[in-house]
Amino acid sequence: MISLINKIYEKIKKFIKENYKEIIFLIVFYIVMTFPLPYYICVSGGTIDVGDRVTIEESYSEEGSFNLAYVSELRATIPTYLLSFIVPTWERIEINSYQINEEETIEEINNRDKMYLEEANQSAIYVAYNKAGKEFTIKEHHYYVYFVDERASGDIQVGDELIGVDDLYTVDLDLFREYVNQKDVGDTVNIKLKRDNKEISIPTTIYEEDGVKYTGLAFFDLLDYETDPEITLNFKETETGPSGGFTLALAIYNRLTEEDITKGLKIVGTGTIDMDGNIGEIGGVKYKLLGAIKAKADVFIVPNGSNYEECVKLKEEKNYNIEIIGVDTFDEAIEELSNLEV
Repeated sequence: MISLINKIYEKIKKFIKENYKEIIFLIVFYIVMTFPLPYYICVSGGTIDVGDRVTIEESYSEEGSFNLAYVSELRATIPTYLLSFIVPTWERIEINSYQINEEETIEEINNRDKMYLEEANQSAIYVAYNKAGKEFTIKEHHYYVYFVDERASGDIQVGDELIGVDDLYTVDLDLFREYVNQKDVGDTVNIKLKRDNKEISIPTTIYEEDGVKYTGLAFFDLLDYETDPEITLNFKETETGPSGGFTLALAIYNRLTEEDITKGLKIVGTGTIDMDGNIGEIGGVKYKLLGAIKAKADVFIVPNGSNYEECVKLKEEKNYNIEIIGVDTFDEAIEELSNLEV
């Protein structure tokens, strides 16, 4: 056995000695080709049929479809970075444009993007169920850190869940803020957090800005809720961000009501939505329009303002055969689609 191992070792040593230049070249080539640069590359747009992500009990059928628009992003390497100067539909975005402060890691950026998606989904469900006259009941609030100011002390991370401060176990973010504002500048409070299903306590120092006391933390309010009829969302781990909320709300509403506002059309949309039904602008809208064109969509519905103007301009320049609708609110979107002539 030892003799066999020695023979294999000698063969490997001989191979390396005879081919070390090629081996070094391959190692260097691999590093050059895969070494991550501080950029993301937007490479294209695409669409997702909401029917692949949403299941609602006892829902109405539809002849057409609502589709989420998305942009594909790659972590830049040297080859993709150089190609972005050649391929007209590729765009470079610096990673620090995703950071709220310079200390954030890629993991924290990804955690925040996932929370953006969760918040958008909850707003979409809330708006759609209320507009359709269906039941949406909030059972519990969860407060997750989405921003840590550089002035915040202690190792607090994006994605940590707030469960209390000092001896106060809070279920109300207003109560937390009131407690902090009663403290003096320079006081230390112990922030109780949940991270990886473990409770931790991290001291942080109170500071003041414009007459308000702060710990340097900002939170997402994410919900546990019940709906009737029950709804299940099935988004992938790689799908993040808030820009699908508006279209998701339209698709859910359409499943909950008898009138089919798709009218047999393939509708692609993008835009954020809040719980008041206001539609917000998003980035990368031209790539999303290109994805809708590639998917042979009939209608592209977007937030009014610069998003709508950019899409109309691109449509006219390229003579695209697609109807573009701009809206400010969810109610306006329902009205526009209901009045759409087929």
